[in-house]
Amino acid sequence: MEMQRNRRYGPVNTDIPADDQLQDSQNPHALLAGRPLLSNRGIPLNLDWVRQARVNTSAVERRAQSHVARRTVKKDWQAAWLLRAISCMDLTTLSGDDTDERVRRLCAKARQPIQHDLVQQLGIIDLKIQVAAVCVYHRFVETARRAVEGSSVRVAAVSTGFPAGLSPLPERVAEIRRSVEAGADEIDVVITRAHVFGGRWQELYDEIAAFKQASAPAHMKVILGTGDLLTLRNVARASLVAMMAGADFIKTSTGKETTNATLPVGFVMTRAIREYAQESHWIGSP
Repeated sequence: MEMQRNRRYGPVNTDIPADDQLQDSQNPHALLAGRPLLSNRGIPLNLDWVRQARVNTSAVERRAQSHVARRTVKKDWQAAWLLRAISCMDLTTLSGDDTDERVRRLCAKARQPIQHDLVQQLGIIDLKIQVAAVCVYHRFVETARRAVEGSSVRVAAVSTGFPAGLSPLPERVAEIRRSVEAGADEIDVVITRAHVFGGRWQELYDEIAAFKQASAPAHMKVILGTGDLLTLRNVARASLVAMMAGADFIKTSTGKETTNATLPVGFVMTRAIREYAQESHWIGSP
């Protein structure tokens, strides 16, 4: 029997088959408070929720300015947070002159991101710090796969006509499937920004949902291209639609736009993640 939870923005489908829950728990993104962080199965598009999204731009900008002036953690706590940050990184090479040798060097750095003598001085050998993933073009997925074999480092492939995302939809979907077949653990997709400008939320949702279906069983990371989206409100709305359509991660930018990640954009996206998690009951195992 389908179960629904009526929340602030209307009914949200929370019916996830038990077999799918078990599969996700065996291959989680990470652990959150000791519980597996499961793949986002998505929810039906809720246009009321999307249209009601509001952002107080001046308040967000003031918050960003005050945030950088606050006291930071020091000493051991600072070191711990820096190590945690390293373990969350994707090391990336997405240049036109990439080679197999460059990818192999990147993978070696991913497996040992901290110099061995520093690891010994910090006494963190047992932590086995490695980055989260290496991100490459499809052509280098197999090279990266072999280079990180035996480690915890995942292989991510940019797809869907990166960085513009303007090739025909069937071609973008086929590109995802080829990368998954080649062994990619994660797929980085880019959205059609024009859907956001035109408020075509159903088209954006359908596009990302098609990417999600093609990505299985890999995790899907949706790049919003926030530098192209013009307003923080557009960023908030695109974030929500991407998560409703099944994004496991949402990312700011391709690194190819004039403006890439900014602190105000980061605030808006993380708050959208928190709101989606609360309303959809997504994060953590049921």
